[in-house]
Amino acid sequence: MADQPVRIILADDHDLVRAGIRNALQDVDNLVIVSEVGNGVDLLQALAALEADLLIMDINMPGFEPLPEVLNIRTKYPALRILIVSAYDDDIYVQGLLSAGANGYHLKDQPLSDLKLAVDRILSGKRWVSSPLLEKLLSPQSGGVPILSKRQLDIAQCLTNGLGNREIARQLHLSVKTVENHLTRLYNQLHVTNRLEALAYLYEHPEILALPAQAAAQDTSYTREYLGAERTRILIVDDNKRYRKQLSRLVGIAHAPAMIYEANDIQEALHIAAKVAPQIVFVDVVLGNEDGISCTRRLRLKNPAARIVLISAYPDREFHRRGLEAGAAAFIDKKDMNTATLRQIIEDAVA
Repeated sequence: MADQPVRIILADDHDLVRAGIRNALQDVDNLVIVSEVGNGVDLLQALAALEADLLIMDINMPGFEPLPEVLNIRTKYPALRILIVSAYDDDIYVQGLLSAGANGYHLKDQPLSDLKLAVDRILSGKRWVSSPLLEKLLSPQSGGVPILSKRQLDIAQCLTNGLGNREIARQLHLSVKTVENHLTRLYNQLHVTNRLEALAYLYEHPEILALPAQAAAQDTSYTREYLGAERTRILIVDDNKRYRKQLSRLVGIAHAPAMIYEANDIQEALHIAAKVAPQIVFVDVVLGNEDGISCTRRLRLKNPAARIVLISAYPDREFHRRGLEAGAAAFIDKKDMNTATLRQIIEDAVA
């Protein structure tokens, strides 16, 4: 290891668990625990204040939403190594967290000597998964992904946006009891038992959240027969939810044989692109604090065959030049994004 000690943040809401991990690592050279925290708020503050090299954490802490927070931490601190130490061994849940950016997943009931090995493996740039999980993760999955109704899709999208039951009820104009009933049916449909498992499954299978163009255009429910023909896979990347929905609707009107995916940021866009290989991608030049041109460049590397179209409410000649250099096929003013323009872009791409 390097001469500088490896700086560790230890996050678990149980003092005894933190003490056990601390004791297990105390005789390992060149490691120093710089902070111990017991909830999500304190963890994010410690990460911002300290230059940590390794985060050892249980994801079931107060004030911490596992999947979106792990994804957020990975995005903000790309060099940070993340080792999850948990009692939870569901394979779908583990896959979701590893896909979100965790470098390793260690079960709490495994020997302490394995924890030392896990830390060493992760610090050397490799991945770690406790051996009891490997068989589950490597076993082939049977059957396809379930097809959800429009209402189930609405509920699932709210889950991925981090909304609680009351917030979902307000957004969809339903009672909390109705939301709870929909969630129960959704869990049954996904073959999961709780919200965390559902989130992990949805993250691992973004194709579930895609809308057939007819449903996007008409805001109606849909059934499996929509999936009978080959669909054009179209990804829309924009941090403005209202505009994403508006553009999805226009795409649905312009091109009926489409499956439409939506992403809020670069990380989500790259994840969906890796899963579904979209043929056409619309990317806003400005994605919150992120750069749509950088997104274009990274999407081009991941999906060289995709036709990427940059869009902007503030067209700029320099943005246009840089966007085309990054691999965009076109640069279009949002004011010009009507059904005729979209139909021409899509027909050119799939011809």
